[in-house]
Amino acid sequence: MRFHELTSGRLAAIDRDQTLVIIPIAAVEQHGPHMPTGTDFILCSAVAEAVEAQLVERVLLTPTVWLGASAHHLRLGSTLNSALDTYIATLCDIARSLLDDGYQRLLFLNGHGGNIDPMRVAVREMQPAYPEALLAAGSYWAVADEFVRETLEGAHKYVGHACEFETSMMLHVRPELVLRDKIADAGKLVTDSLNGVFLSRDMYQRTRQGYTGRPDLASATKGKLLFSGIVERLVSFVNKLLSEPLGTEYSDFVG
Repeated sequence: MRFHELTSGRLAAIDRDQTLVIIPIAAVEQHGPHMPTGTDFILCSAVAEAVEAQLVERVLLTPTVWLGASAHHLRLGSTLNSALDTYIATLCDIARSLLDDGYQRLLFLNGHGGNIDPMRVAVREMQPAYPEALLAAGSYWAVADEFVRETLEGAHKYVGHACEFETSMMLHVRPELVLRDKIADAGKLVTDSLNGVFLSRDMYQRTRQGYTGRPDLASATKGKLLFSGIVERLVSFVNKLLSEPLGTEYSDFVG
């Protein structure tokens, strides 16, 4: 079920506590010389739509939030950004709209690294006012970390930026948007941590051309494998969220 394709009457008839509302959140920002600025929006939307297609009776999918927290890309240009406090407030407003309408299970499905911290703040901010609801937030690849590591060939065994992972996914989902002649090894990535302590450095400081890893190892075949594997694992995860108990007390969650 897709929120924006249904009438208010059909939405009113949805079983509020037995349906998971998936809210895809992404970004529009520079993705190096070979990838489109809408990469995160395109990939997150495609994954969310594939999950909804398999669970059409239990999932309500909202339109993808295309604007993200992307200040760390601004110095490279070609980036649309939401300030952190604005972004957190926007996510809270979306969640509040759904929760006040009676929906009990919400998942922010993220497709952009810069959204991770603010989306977690948003659900933490909302939870005290709606303790009876299930509020979840995670990146679409998080449920498949081991699978992603096993599939990627380069030394960067994680989801980076216009990297082997994202380039492979785009070569599967929207290959016509990838400039293959611009694909190259990104070179060394400057660290953002020291002895486990976070160092706040933007992408202009950390990368040579605004992307990471080994997109030169990407392929459409690898992208198809990653896409299908992630969707399969997300479907399983969504079913788990749908079976999670709802409650406000410890006793509601233990036998």
